[in-house]
Amino acid sequence: MSSSIERDIRTIQSIEAVPHIMKMLSDVTGLRFICVARVTEDNWTMCAVYDQVNFNLIPGDQLDIKTTFCSQVRKSTKAIVIEHAKKDDVYRQSEIPKMYGFESYFSFPIYNKNGDFFGTLCGLDPRPAVLKTDRIESQIKSFAELISRQMEVDDRLAAVETDLISEQAAAKLREQYIAILGHDLRTPLSALKMGVDFLVEHASDATSQKVLARMDNSAKRMTRLISDVMDFTHGQMGKGIQLNVKPASDLKSVLVHTVSELSGLHPDREILADIIIDGTFSCDPERISQLLSNLLINAIVHGDAAQPIKVMANIEEETLTLSVSNGGTPISADVIDKLFHPFWRNENNKQTGGLGLGLFIASQIAEAHKGSLMVHSDENETVFSFKAAL
Repeated sequence: MSSSIERDIRTIQSIEAVPHIMKMLSDVTGLRFICVARVTEDNWTMCAVYDQVNFNLIPGDQLDIKTTFCSQVRKSTKAIVIEHAKKDDVYRQSEIPKMYGFESYFSFPIYNKNGDFFGTLCGLDPRPAVLKTDRIESQIKSFAELISRQMEVDDRLAAVETDLISEQAAAKLREQYIAILGHDLRTPLSALKMGVDFLVEHASDATSQKVLARMDNSAKRMTRLISDVMDFTHGQMGKGIQLNVKPASDLKSVLVHTVSELSGLHPDREILADIIIDGTFSCDPERISQLLSNLLINAIVHGDAAQPIKVMANIEEETLTLSVSNGGTPISADVIDKLFHPFWRNENNKQTGGLGLGLFIASQIAEAHKGSLMVHSDENETVFSFKAAL
């Protein structure tokens, strides 16, 4: 048996409606043998069968195509219906009913997704049966067409699943490539940063210091971009944001440093900080610093430059609350729904040169700490709030 025929058998076997169709046809017609056959120029192959007369044919069994009426149906694409073979004006002289011992019979064509002839929906019985009525013939034809349509639907579904698997494999490869690329970029970038730091200590003229300051800012920005890509890749590969949870007694100083660093990088923006944190808490302070940094950068880029950015952080009942607020145009509800999606950027604001990962990664850090990151925006201010039990 050829691989294509085996595939066709599997196609019919995979259609859950076929057994029910055959059973219903048996009930409607009174015929106790119903089958779906794959019919080619050279072969007749059983694909599915409902047998109450013990013809002993199973899926995969083949008959000599010349000993079937299905070859005639294939050539003419017209159905054959026999109620009583011995009395039929056309078929009473045929050897086929005698060979298989049936009196009543029908065979209706089935077509594949391309509209090409696939095979037949057949029924037979050793006893005569009333089949040549508009109601019965219409029902048999409808069931044959239903199988044809179901084959088309299943084929399309299989194609979609194949495309999905291919896309998932491609996505996996892209994620692995990004991870490798990000890892390999860190080494030369570290060397560049060390070189800049060395020159800053030894260069004395103002021009060199100005150029080195720009280089240092660019190196830091590249480091942040690489970290964002690596974090995103880990998240997409099912690993989530990686935390280094430890007892942290310096969370306040870490957050104050984050605010100070961004204030230095953006001297034209006023950032007001109110950070009240005392004690030792179990968390990843560097990741929380990253979350704050991403929220601050978002406020700097999208907030009203004429209004100050406010940072507030405190711990009450072992719950950390951290918020970043800014004035400016309120964020619409449809945009809020997209803010934490990866690679999403507001097209109305062209200032950002990032990858659109900042808020997504901030949300992932919040989730990794079993916390929440929420946003509220109105005409007065936009506030991003992070809460987590530490």
